[in-house]
Amino acid sequence: MNYTAIITDIEGTTSRISFVTEVLFPYAAKHLPAFIRAQQQDPAVATELHEVRKLLGEPAADTERCIAQLLNWLAADQKVTPLKTLQGMVWADGYQSGAFTGHVYPDVAAKLADWHRQGIKLFVYSSGSVAAQQLLFKHSDFGDLTPLFTGYFDTRIGAKREVSAYAAILQQLQMPPRQVLFLSDVTAELDAACQLGIDTVQLIREGQSMGKHKTAHDFYQVQEVMP
Repeated sequence: MNYTAIITDIEGTTSRISFVTEVLFPYAAKHLPAFIRAQQQDPAVATELHEVRKLLGEPAADTERCIAQLLNWLAADQKVTPLKTLQGMVWADGYQSGAFTGHVYPDVAAKLADWHRQGIKLFVYSSGSVAAQQLLFKHSDFGDLTPLFTGYFDTRIGAKREVSAYAAILQQLQMPPRQVLFLSDVTAELDAACQLGIDTVQLIREGQSMGKHKTAHDFYQVQEVMP
């Protein structure tokens, strides 16, 4: 393919949406409270709790208040950065203990390796934290896939449905938009990216609503629709 870089979403694109909702979220809901109580003095955890208090507008909120809010955000699937960061820390324990492995479709593992061999730089852009992204691919069903990736982006670069986020990514990549392909199952994300001239393909794996973008049912078809 005639691209210098390919950026991929995770949920519904490289991995089953239900992996997050049926495996990762329940694990975080179960283990997050005890993790925070035990690790609240750790600088990395303390930093995220400080961010929770800022978002609450309650600088004096105690740990239990922060935990309750985090669980509320989790239940509502809110894309809140401190929640995503803390979830990633909890999931790290789960991956490392072998409680689960990161779901990746077989076609994804094969084509990522193929594109990497072709010299295409591969990036991830997901609402999950960079740490969580790296954990999923490091402990995937197909082993450690992280050597295939050049970099990772999360909500710290911007919201996935905002054009400004993709402008910031292009700035970091230092590439013209026509050299970049973005893969996602969400039309609103693809809409934002294509406004800058980034090429897009929508993955239709689980009956997603189709938009105006080229579509593929797996990564093999991506190669076919974007020669």
